[in-house]
Amino acid sequence: MTFDTELVGKIGSMALIDKKDNVIDYTRVARLSRELRPGFIWISSGATEIGRLDFIARNGYELNGDTAKTDYSAQGQAILMQTYRQFVDPRYSLRQVLVEHQHFNDEVKSEHLKALLLRCKQQNAIPIVNYNDAVSNEENRRMEIMALARNHKRIYECVDNDETASRIACLLKARYLLIFTSVDGIYADPENPETRIPVITGKDAYELLENIEQDKQYCHGASRAGANGAKAKLEFVKDAAAQGTTVFIANAKYSIADVISGLAPSTKIGIDIA
Repeated sequence: MTFDTELVGKIGSMALIDKKDNVIDYTRVARLSRELRPGFIWISSGATEIGRLDFIARNGYELNGDTAKTDYSAQGQAILMQTYRQFVDPRYSLRQVLVEHQHFNDEVKSEHLKALLLRCKQQNAIPIVNYNDAVSNEENRRMEIMALARNHKRIYECVDNDETASRIACLLKARYLLIFTSVDGIYADPENPETRIPVITGKDAYELLENIEQDKQYCHGASRAGANGAKAKLEFVKDAAAQGTTVFIANAKYSIADVISGLAPSTKIGIDIA
């Protein structure tokens, strides 16, 4: 199979935050940033939480109401990009790409996004992708999704960046899709770290999808309130894995290289893989 890009990677909000001190985990961001290079598409959550922490630090109180997420996200995006720019190899350009659901539900917009992301490698640049919470109104978004659902068999919301990463991996036919989280993979018993499922595979796409469905039954809970958890991750990555992309779900404390090479623990998902 021919792949259009090497890797689509995603890191979650909680994996970016030092929970003890409620600040960005600069050591982790620095380590991961130094691994990024043209040919990688990096989906980074964290803007809203980083913006929240920065707002509290500067003002001494939290925002309330429906607009808090919008305001925090707008504040956090600048900090998030500044942090990546600080640590990414200075030989490479860095480009912020903010997406919403319509970029994956409209064929013309999808092709425009695909072309943009593919040009990044040609132009020595690394795209940092995030959902555009700063201009996304929840009520309006739901109405748009409902309207799309009347005319489409399947709708992509992409508010969860796991879904965004998976859709981009499908759009670009990525060789690897890496979902970084705060645990080492998918567990048969979420309370027992010894029950990590190292591999989910099948001889073809049909068998692989059946096995993913089987392992979804073990998934419960999420890393934070409002997150969709391991079950959603497995659901989101199904299309990418079925098209031939090798998927890894792993802990963000490990390096990209170690996860891909198998030196770090993970749950590896794909067709006919060891």
